[in-house]
Amino acid sequence: GTGPSPRRAPGTEAIEDYVKTIYALSSKRAGPVANGELAERLGVTPATATSMLKRLDELALVDYVPYKGVTLTPAGEKVALEVIRHHRLIEAYLSEALGMPEDRVHDEAEVLEHYISEELELLIAAKLGEPSHDPHGTPIPGPDLLPPVEGAAGE
Repeated sequence: GTGPSPRRAPGTEAIEDYVKTIYALSSKRAGPVANGELAERLGVTPATATSMLKRLDELALVDYVPYKGVTLTPAGEKVALEVIRHHRLIEAYLSEALGMPEDRVHDEAEVLEHYISEELELLIAAKLGEPSHDPHGTPIPGPDLLPPVEGAAGE
């Protein structure tokens, strides 16, 4: 093939949205995330969520127990933190470097978070001086992809 190949396989965007959402819901309290709660948050039917969770379980990104719920594996948490890092770095970049109004940056970042390369991530982080927080004051996971310290789950 010629030129850079796309980094992401088809369906990656959905996978990233699921793990990011599971991470967000599980950081609010202990225990597995209920399928219904996840489906509601993502705006899909419980059946759709179930089939996706089975796929994520096969990919070893989550532990899915029918009727109990879902928890991220360490690999799944890494994926979630990477997407969150991308999202918050993009928000910071759009806001600080481009002057985009704060109420617009979230929606833009929701789309772009799935498509930035590792190289662009590094350039944005360097340009902004490896910011610790996004424009909304939310902590940004560091390049080591460890959970941000403030209000980290279970701390």
